[in-house]
Amino acid sequence: AMIWAQSSLRHREVPHRRSCISENAGLSEPGQSGYIPDMLGRILTSLFTEQPDRLPEPDALRALGALLVRLARADENYTEDERARIDRILARRYHLSPFEAASARTDAEELEANAPDTVRFTRALKEAVPYEDRMSLMEALWSVALSDGERDPREDAMIRVTADLLGINDRDRAISRQNVEKREE
Repeated sequence: AMIWAQSSLRHREVPHRRSCISENAGLSEPGQSGYIPDMLGRILTSLFTEQPDRLPEPDALRALGALLVRLARADENYTEDERARIDRILARRYHLSPFEAASARTDAEELEANAPDTVRFTRALKEAVPYEDRMSLMEALWSVALSDGERDPREDAMIRVTADLLGINDRDRAISRQNVEKREE
């Protein structure tokens, strides 16, 4: 009975969380006081739906950033090297200045902390990124995972699950890791 009551309570909390999020889902411009909460609210609202809408490019950037942050935090040791690597990946992939990339990572950290699960990030990215470009997502994940010089089993497991959710097979996942390792040498 206790399990059912806890489960029941969680189901009642979700609509409340959704309604709180959607209240902040306006479209403020950068520089306005409500921009970050509004932008995060819009993305979180999309991620909480059963079938998220295709994310516009800026939101796909944040979903990728949040996925990279979640991977970096998987081993419970989120290092400055991992932050710098995420900044470089976002800057290169989305043609951002170092300042813009760091700002996007900061937004992604907040998004990651508030998002319900990794499945929603990957679903959103799968919709936003054409299949032929998903290998570059895998290379970005491996780049962050290997940035501290260690292969952690928790990061490996997350990459394996993410690859499956993105429709990338084991062979291609291994090739993406090898590509990153060659570049890192």
